[in-house]
Amino acid sequence: MTQLLAGRNLALGAEGLAEHVRRLGPLPVPGPSFIEVLERSGLKGRGGAAYQAGMKWRSVEAQSNGAAVVIVNGAEGEPRSLKDRLLMTTRPHLILDGAFLAAKAVRAKQVVLYIGEDHRAAQDSMARALAERTSEERGLVRTAAAPARYVAGASSAAVHLVDAGIATPTTTPPSAHQRGVDGAPTLVQNVETLAQVALIARTGSPTGTHLVTVAGGVSRPGVLEIQSQITIAEAVELAGGPSESAEAVLLGGYFGNWVRAASAWGLPLDHDALRARGLSLGCGVIGVLPGSRCVVCEVAGIMRYLASESSAQCGPCFFGLRALADACTRIAEGGTDHLDLQRLQRWSADVSGRGACHHPDGAVMFLQSALNTFPEEFAGHRAHLRRSA
Repeated sequence: MTQLLAGRNLALGAEGLAEHVRRLGPLPVPGPSFIEVLERSGLKGRGGAAYQAGMKWRSVEAQSNGAAVVIVNGAEGEPRSLKDRLLMTTRPHLILDGAFLAAKAVRAKQVVLYIGEDHRAAQDSMARALAERTSEERGLVRTAAAPARYVAGASSAAVHLVDAGIATPTTTPPSAHQRGVDGAPTLVQNVETLAQVALIARTGSPTGTHLVTVAGGVSRPGVLEIQSQITIAEAVELAGGPSESAEAVLLGGYFGNWVRAASAWGLPLDHDALRARGLSLGCGVIGVLPGSRCVVCEVAGIMRYLASESSAQCGPCFFGLRALADACTRIAEGGTDHLDLQRLQRWSADVSGRGACHHPDGAVMFLQSALNTFPEEFAGHRAHLRRSA
């Protein structure tokens, strides 16, 4: 089975164009029905929301009139995620293949490589790969540096950065696929999704794999390419197993869900199977919390981080998340205060659904998951020195 990362020692660095073509063969010229092929494949986006890729492409193409824009999203602002950086650093031509396929399919006039400004190796790898492509392909492409902010990876933030130089997200209509860069329909697609598209063009079907970052209390943290339906326990074993007895798993990154370890090990790492359980793979992070770590302190540290990542464009985010982070920190450092526990519940309800973007909603979802998963720990927490997330 063709895979994203198989077939080469990743320690050798970026795969050049000649080796890329030898390994996979030349990129087929897509027919006019390629979007149908993508729709039949059932490929879901790998950036976090898991939207059907074919549906996104169809929507953009229908409004394009030859003026659409494709944004290759390599911002990867999630602190614990490494998968997109690894893919850009080692398989840049696979991503470019997917980007140029997208440009042809949606009749785009421009492709934007939107890469995190701190991801130097990824930037260099993608630039060298682009230099190996044809002049026609190079002529389509411009680059933009995504600021090192959690919110910078949002589709609307990417559009605003390209348009105005500020990576500010919003939920205000119209959406990017209707009116994005320069007012044109814009397809914003995660780099792993585009790499999968390049393989679908060659084989007709997805790889059946996806990339995950196993972080925290494991012996060999890092990126794995795993088969769908593999369990969390199996993925952790591929990462060397727990470094010590695990307390819980944070699934999907900082906008994800907490699951106690005993309940987490048997969960399949499949989008549909997880959704049926009210969970999500999100950006593909499996964060293992060791038993020696204080879960309340961990939650407080992540809430402080999420509050600091506010775009400061609305009160629910700028003031609400800070208030929630402060209440969490008071509990973590001073011990349980039942008034603060009540405030967390009340303020979470006040913040949810009222922000100018989805950042406060994601932070509140993370906090509510923690409160629901660890009620005894929050209700009986003793004073603890501050520890960062």
